Amino acid sequence: MVNASLRYVLITPSRNEARFIEKTIDSVVNQTVLPLKWVIVNDGSTDATPEIVGKYLAYYNWIELVNRPIRKERHFAGKVEAFKAGLERVKELEYEIIGNLDADVSFDPDYFEFLLSKFTQDSRLGVAGTVFRELNGYNSAIDSFEGQTHVAGGCQVFRRQCFEEIGGYLPSKVGGIDWMAVKTARMVGWNTRSYREKFFLHYRALGTAERSVVASNFEYGKKDYILGGHPLWQMFRCIYRLTQRPYLIAGIALFAGYLTASVSRPERPVSPELMKFHRREQMLKLKTILSSLFRLKKVNNFELLPPEPHAARVSPGK
Repeated sequence: MVNASLRYVLITPSRNEARFIEKTIDSVVNQTVLPLKWVIVNDGSTDATPEIVGKYLAYYNWIELVNRPIRKERHFAGKVEAFKAGLERVKELEYEIIGNLDADVSFDPDYFEFLLSKFTQDSRLGVAGTVFRELNGYNSAIDSFEGQTHVAGGCQVFRRQCFEEIGGYLPSKVGGIDWMAVKTARMVGWNTRSYREKFFLHYRALGTAERSVVASNFEYGKKDYILGGHPLWQMFRCIYRLTQRPYLIAGIALFAGYLTASVSRPERPVSPELMKFHRREQMLKLKTILSSLFRLKKVNNFELLPPEPHAARVSPGK
């Protein structure tokens, strides 16, 4: 049944996505429940991204293209500014749900109808999404320890009230903007859920835009420290990564990145409250993993934490 009670808007920051953006556009225009508006923000692309989007504007008046100037450096703080440019274009609209959609994904025609139904069923659901797969065989439902409480950045859908309460996306050049948004929502008491019934296909391997796999893991290690990851959890994460392709070297790069950041001690974009909350959840997950291993039971990566947050409602930090 089509859910028409919740209106939603989409914002897509895009930079040099000519290879994949048409797959995303085709997925959105074929949805059973269409967005009230979809703003695609061309964040200074030097390829054919704006031309590809432009082909669709005459056929779908609810799609808008916003062009931003070319910038030399690719970083996640720029993505936040691009998202804000899109947000400005929907500020006068009446909607209940807002989605941040990457320009290198595709999904089923009833994808957003499915997610809207989840918001209807749970009034405390603040952020929702699904698991994702990649062409290299990666499946976030089984290959990640983020689990059901984390919503992947490729498609994050927020209840508008939740998004405004957490202050939206916070700029961070090292990344983690989507992670900070979900974790903050959870910290202040909203439910956050990633569902396995649906998935989106992600066409570029995580973190490899303009970087190699090894370089990406090094940067992920640095980011783990900067975002306040617990050292014990990081040890477990690096050991596990040694067993995944590319074997050994990716885990070593992940550890080297974390170690490098722990020595240089860069400024952290997360508040002490959020870091404390994050570390507590990591230790809960590690306790669950170790308990399963000691009992010789299979570790359920996806359900290490229950969907309800482990905290009373507090005001989000900086």
